[in-house]
Amino acid sequence: MIGDNQRPWHGGDIAPGVHCILAPNPSAWTLDGTNTWILSGPDSRGVIVIDPGPGDRVHRQAIIDYADLRGGVRQIVLTHGHADHSQGARELCEVTGAPVRALDPLMCSGQEGLVAGDVVHAAGVEVRVVATPGHSTDSLCFALPAQRMLVTGDTVLGRGTSVIAWPDGNLQAYLESLHVLAEVITALDVDALLPGHGPTLDDPGGVIDAYVRHRQDRLRQVRALWDQGVRDVDGVLAVVYANVAPGVLNAARMTVQAQLEYLQHH
Repeated sequence: MIGDNQRPWHGGDIAPGVHCILAPNPSAWTLDGTNTWILSGPDSRGVIVIDPGPGDRVHRQAIIDYADLRGGVRQIVLTHGHADHSQGARELCEVTGAPVRALDPLMCSGQEGLVAGDVVHAAGVEVRVVATPGHSTDSLCFALPAQRMLVTGDTVLGRGTSVIAWPDGNLQAYLESLHVLAEVITALDVDALLPGHGPTLDDPGGVIDAYVRHRQDRLRQVRALWDQGVRDVDGVLAVVYANVAPGVLNAARMTVQAQLEYLQHH
C-alpha cells in the first residue's frame, strides 16, 4: 500500500518468465533504481525487455547476458520516454538488433510504435498495451494475462506515489488512467503490479484504490487553499507539502502545478 512498502528491493526472479534487473541509478526520484523487466516464454525463444533504463554500460551488459542465455533480445518496449527508463534503449537496440517500441514515435527504432489495445506477441509472451497518460503524456502500462501481472512504469510505484510531471503530465488524465487500471485489474484478475521503481505490489485493487484516495485527499487540501485565495505554487507547497523531503521538492512542485491547472477547469 502507499508509503508502507519499505522492504529492500533488489529485483531478481518474480515468477516463471518474469525477471527484474535493477539499474544502478538509485535516488530520491528513482527509489532503489529503475526496474528493467525481462519477460520470456518457456521455450527459450528470446526475451522482451521493458524499460532498459539509463545509458549505463554495466546495466546494459547485465541485460544482454541474461537475455543471451534465453535466446537473445527480441523486443524492447518502453513504458514512457523519461531518461531513467529509456536512455539505454537505443544502444541496446544497436547491440542486439531488437526493435524499440513505444507510444512516442520519436522513441521507436526498427518497428512501428505502440497504441492502446495493441498486443505484442514475442518470445512466447503476450503483452497487452494499456494507455495510461498522466504521469507523462506517453505513459503506457503492459498487461501480462498469462502471468496475471501488470507492468506499471511510473503510473504506479512500489513505494510512495507518482509525480504528475507537469506540464507534460496531466492530473485529469492521470485520474482517468487509474480508473482504466482498476478495470484492467478486474478484467484480467491481476494479482501483482510490477512498477518502474520499487518492489512488486501484491494487492493491485487495493493499491489503485489507495492511489485514488490519496489524489482526492490532496485535491481537497489544495482546493481549500484555492478557495481561500492561495493559488500560487509556493503557497500550496508551504502548506500541503510542508514536510516533503528536499530531494523530491521539484517533484512536489510539478504535481502542485498540475493540481492548480486541474482546479482551473473543475
